[in-house]
Amino acid sequence: MLDRFLQAFIPLFVAVDPVGLAAIFLALGRGTALVARQRIARQATLTGGAVALLFLFLGKGIFSALGITVSDFQIAGGLILFVLAARDLIHSAAEEPAPLVEGFGVVPLGMPLIAGPATIATLLLLANTVGVIPTLLALVANLALVAVAFAYSDWLGRKIGPTGLRAISKIISMLLAAIAVAMIRRGILG
Repeated sequence: MLDRFLQAFIPLFVAVDPVGLAAIFLALGRGTALVARQRIARQATLTGGAVALLFLFLGKGIFSALGITVSDFQIAGGLILFVLAARDLIHSAAEEPAPLVEGFGVVPLGMPLIAGPATIATLLLLANTVGVIPTLLALVANLALVAVAFAYSDWLGRKIGPTGLRAISKIISMLLAAIAVAMIRRGILG
């Protein structure tokens, strides 16, 4: 059982990327009060977990019923990420960008970053290869790591400072745009 858990945990860890999500959370949450960030972190983790569970148990049926493929899902997720990244990138350092709505825990953190096309495709593949129970346990473990990464993101933010956070924010936005383009490309080549 431990072997099958690890076979599920490692690919999911790569797909979810809790460490990368902490940096994205920091960048998106810039200027948001601590209490609101904690609420958003819970919201993102719960949303990502709920969507992942939904697709773990019903994914093939949902895609089949809607007549869509994982490739279609990748293109849609990529477009959403690209719009959010471009929004941050077009603001200059001199002007303060409009804060994101407090729902950024749902989109883009919960979906498509925590439970995006990579995670959903990985879940569907793992459920078929190592089984639903090890995949479910690996998903829960990865979501716990996401919660820990979000919880310690404030500590990281204090160490880096406001100028460092602004720089990281722009770098993360560029990375998000690149991830979005890669998702769209994979969806098209799909």
